[in-house]
Amino acid sequence: MLDPPGRHRVVPQWQKSKGCMIMTAALELQSNQVTHFYSLRKNTTEMIRMLDLLLERYADSRTLFLSWDVASWHVSKKLFQRIDEHNASAEAARLPRVETAPLPAGAQFLNVIESVFSGMARAVIHNSDYGSLDETRIAIDTYFAEPNVHFQRHPKRAGKRIWGKELVPPAFSVSNNCKDPRWR
Repeated sequence: MLDPPGRHRVVPQWQKSKGCMIMTAALELQSNQVTHFYSLRKNTTEMIRMLDLLLERYADSRTLFLSWDVASWHVSKKLFQRIDEHNASAEAARLPRVETAPLPAGAQFLNVIESVFSGMARAVIHNSDYGSLDETRIAIDTYFAEPNVHFQRHPKRAGKRIWGKELVPPAFSVSNNCKDPRWR
């Protein structure tokens, strides 16, 4: 919600909660596409749902590389069992293999998508006054849709700025702290 020039709304720092929202997302580094959906919980079932969505979206690829931090839902036996089951039949079905590259414990700040999350939070959520969770979801969907369309028309690998609001270049680098240290 942008204000016209010369007008500045003041949004109270402490507001009554309008609800809780969990977004599950993946950033494809080759073409800068963000795939996301809203979840009721952070758990293995949602990670499998994301895996299936990515396998469908990138069915023409040879390999799907997944990199993430060591949150329990990212490293569960159930998720790795699903990956193993998929890989066992992937070649015969001409589907991409799934390879994982988990980040070290305590290194979630190296997770490139954290930079995109931080930029989205700064651009869409912080200092906002949405009337409902649905309004917030619409704003987030719009925030991701516009760059997704742009990068489909003008392909560009991840690096430098992806979405425009990142604190650091959203690329793998040991010196990057992709997570905004000012926010949890």
